[in-house]
Amino acid sequence: MLLKIKTSLRDAYARGYIANDFARLVKTRGENPPKRNKALSITDFKKLRNYVLQHSEDEFNVLVLLALETGMRRGELLAIRPESLYEYGIEVRHSISPTSDDTSLKTHNAKRDVSINKEVYELIRKIPVKENGYIFSFGGFKQSELLGELLQGLNIKKTTFHGLRDTHASFLFAQDIDIAYVSKRLGHINIQTTQNYYLELMPEKKAPARCRCFKSVKCFVILVTDLNQLAPKNLCKRWYINKPINVLRTVENDGLS
Repeated sequence: MLLKIKTSLRDAYARGYIANDFARLVKTRGENPPKRNKALSITDFKKLRNYVLQHSEDEFNVLVLLALETGMRRGELLAIRPESLYEYGIEVRHSISPTSDDTSLKTHNAKRDVSINKEVYELIRKIPVKENGYIFSFGGFKQSELLGELLQGLNIKKTTFHGLRDTHASFLFAQDIDIAYVSKRLGHINIQTTQNYYLELMPEKKAPARCRCFKSVKCFVILVTDLNQLAPKNLCKRWYINKPINVLRTVENDGLS
């Protein structure tokens, strides 16, 4: 029981629901339970994405595709109405819950606009609107079970429906997308929440001293005395702070491998 409480407190802190991490004050015995919302590998991400794209006649496959493409929460996806769509984007304004009739978003930052590509946009528009005004069927809120069956058929390791959101975040980090953008796209309350929850997915932790680039790309290493100092504009888009040695790494262009 204490282990469950500790896990819940950690999750609440990571999501920004509570201001302080009280989990460390809870003393437990035994091992922590394995994480259920595991992000798919990039290989499995592409495999699943290709499959649902090729079988988009199934409404659930479009829902899975949208989760992979946007990182939106299940409740936010189920709350999509025709008026939520704009050309190549979705206005996130409501969320559907299996335990409450309240459709308001959990935090102010969850209110956001999420871009999608034209192909995904056209697939959503083809789905008939339900009698309740929503595009997707609630399906008894058994999306994780349906996803499990789909993944098993594709020989992909099991994850929950929320794991697709983690997969989206993982893919963005793998592309060296700035954490501020990722945080805003996911609707987190602040950047710290993103760091707390997705720390293990961040490239800084995986390869803090490695700068991968093609031979044609110049890499610069600048010692930083003031971490609030802005990177020179000519050193461009991709950078991260290697905290142990206070090094700001920048890359001149988008030529990273």
